[in-house]
Amino acid sequence: MLSLPRVFGTDLHNVPARVPYIRLPADRVAAWGQRLGRRQEPRVGVVWAGNPKHKNNANRSIPLEALSPVLSVPGIRFISLQVGERSRDAHSLPAGLSVEDMSPALGDFVETAALMRHLDLVICVDTSVAHLAGALARPVWVMTPFAPDWRWLLDREDTAWYPTMRLIRQSRPGAWADVIERVAGRLRALVEKPGAAPTD
Repeated sequence: MLSLPRVFGTDLHNVPARVPYIRLPADRVAAWGQRLGRRQEPRVGVVWAGNPKHKNNANRSIPLEALSPVLSVPGIRFISLQVGERSRDAHSLPAGLSVEDMSPALGDFVETAALMRHLDLVICVDTSVAHLAGALARPVWVMTPFAPDWRWLLDREDTAWYPTMRLIRQSRPGAWADVIERVAGRLRALVEKPGAAPTD
């Protein structure tokens, strides 16, 4: 399978990127719509940590509290797509910050994807959620380490695989603060400019 791109002559200009390519059960999507209720403000999903068993997890995961500049942007309903042990972080944020913990209902990727269908944007570190959002053609901003996974290449904000994805990269190893400030700035600009596309 890894040789197929060579056989097909695939390069960065013709990578198959027709999205969405995942179909979801209508009842699951509808159920999440009912659970979330009437839309009163933009909904932004967040993921801050990957699988702790991943060999590069220390470089890609961050403390939820580090996202305070993002979570402080007013006029946003933040919804956690985080699962596993780190989902509990949503319950220990400083006063004035909040993320709705949906982890008890996110038993599989179908549930996560159905919830994503009701979100305006997903902000995440480099985890499976990023790929799921891209496959669903949902707007997604991925915060990547200085030395990222090979799929994200180098020195570009877009990706050949997912047209609705934007990459926000570290300028140097471990420099998450600058990444988070840039994400917060972009998010503020979206709130202040209704109708702007997250992928602009």
